[in-house]
Amino acid sequence: MVYIAAMPFAHGVSFLTEEESVVEMIGKYFFHHSSPGRGSTSARRGSVESCDERDGNCSLIDEQRLLFQDLTRRIECCLTEAKLSVLCCQVLQLPRNMITRVGHHILHSSADEPCGLRGASIRLYVEGKDYLKYVGTIIPDPDVTPTFELSVVFKVDKEDGWHIFDSGKVLKLRPEHRLVKRKLYSSESPVIYEFS
Repeated sequence: MVYIAAMPFAHGVSFLTEEESVVEMIGKYFFHHSSPGRGSTSARRGSVESCDERDGNCSLIDEQRLLFQDLTRRIECCLTEAKLSVLCCQVLQLPRNMITRVGHHILHSSADEPCGLRGASIRLYVEGKDYLKYVGTIIPDPDVTPTFELSVVFKVDKEDGWHIFDSGKVLKLRPEHRLVKRKLYSSESPVIYEFS
């Protein structure tokens, strides 16, 4: 079936084929498009990553992206601040992209919550052979009362995890980590996720 769209023209109506109509529509939506003989149409410029401002998807995607970036930055800050004080090391070695992976796991586990990541209270720990050390808490949105608590447990590499180099004491973490999720508005038992 061929659809024909009527377009206003200077002295009447101009008929477009289906292909021309689609091209015209795409041009209006994404680009500043001008067709010969029709004058230029005013339209917003965009890209493949553009969203329609009329629906809330753009702002929701942007908000989640910004929350995620802030979350990973704050995890890194907590671990950095804990190096000298709680963990007693000069260097803390993490596997490549570990903070990003942990951030994604946190986002995924908060997806089914009423306020999503904004309703989380995130506690960070480092677990060694005979100890569990608290290194900090992250509240993604202080204006939202937390509805669930996530405990992120980083694990020390090797038996003791300590290595001595010229730069001083180095603590190395394994890629494996644990998330413990506890809903604050429910009597359900905590859920434990192990990631490798």
